[in-house]
Amino acid sequence: MVDIALDPNMYYPTMSTADTLRKARELGFDHVELSPNAEFHFWHRYPKADDEFVAGLNRAQRETGVKVRTLNPVFNWSSTDEVERQAQVRNWRRLLELADQIDVREITSEFSGNPNTPRECEGQWYRSIEELTPVFEQYGIRLNMEAHPYDFVELHDDAWGLIRGVNQPWIGYEFCCPHAFHLSDGAGDVERMIHNAASKLREVHVADALNHRANDGNRYIINPPGVDARVHQHAEIGKGEVPFEQVFSALREIRFDGVISVCVFGWHEFADDINRRMLQRIRAEFPD
Repeated sequence: MVDIALDPNMYYPTMSTADTLRKARELGFDHVELSPNAEFHFWHRYPKADDEFVAGLNRAQRETGVKVRTLNPVFNWSSTDEVERQAQVRNWRRLLELADQIDVREITSEFSGNPNTPRECEGQWYRSIEELTPVFEQYGIRLNMEAHPYDFVELHDDAWGLIRGVNQPWIGYEFCCPHAFHLSDGAGDVERMIHNAASKLREVHVADALNHRANDGNRYIINPPGVDARVHQHAEIGKGEVPFEQVFSALREIRFDGVISVCVFGWHEFADDINRRMLQRIRAEFPD
């Protein structure tokens, strides 16, 4: 049985983190995945939550019955600047303390390095993992990693190798559907990737995207050509080219029973309708 979570990114500009749980209940969700927001944990910044924030979030969990299932922080813990890396490890320590206080036992994150210095970033990431291993184990929190566009690891196979290299049972894999074409360098072979990571696959992000490699790379036009950047979307299913029939079929074949997070971004004016449709589709694919 899967846990379907709402990433409330599109609601952060208009409501508190606690109120996004109330919104999730209104939409029919039982779980949320809290992605970066300034009130709690923001990109590469020290978490700002205090005791009052934690109490309010726990009160919202009790009142709504909506569980904070996962957190999705982004900390630059693979930085080649050692001072910066140490600061990001400090951010992680505080976030893990907060996760324990709101009873979150699973976190999904990124490698957060620079694609122009992959070897150096890999070494820094493993160093950070070594330092944080006792903290993850102290709190009994699992970590799921994803490759990401413009990270030092962008391909599925490379990310899978890094995770295997840690060789820790508490580190797993997260497959991100809107990154499917970046993960596969345009191949879109989602079934292979899902089956490949089946033994450690614990979360799937669900949103749609176009294939940036299709039609001579002209799904997107970026100026100037060759600029050091990555482009992708997090759109509603059906607005892109991710082969979701294959995604859902492969997940059923491996008997996936982790978290499916709805993470459509950038359509704030239609957020309620989109998230309701996404929830309905996923429930149809994975009935109880």
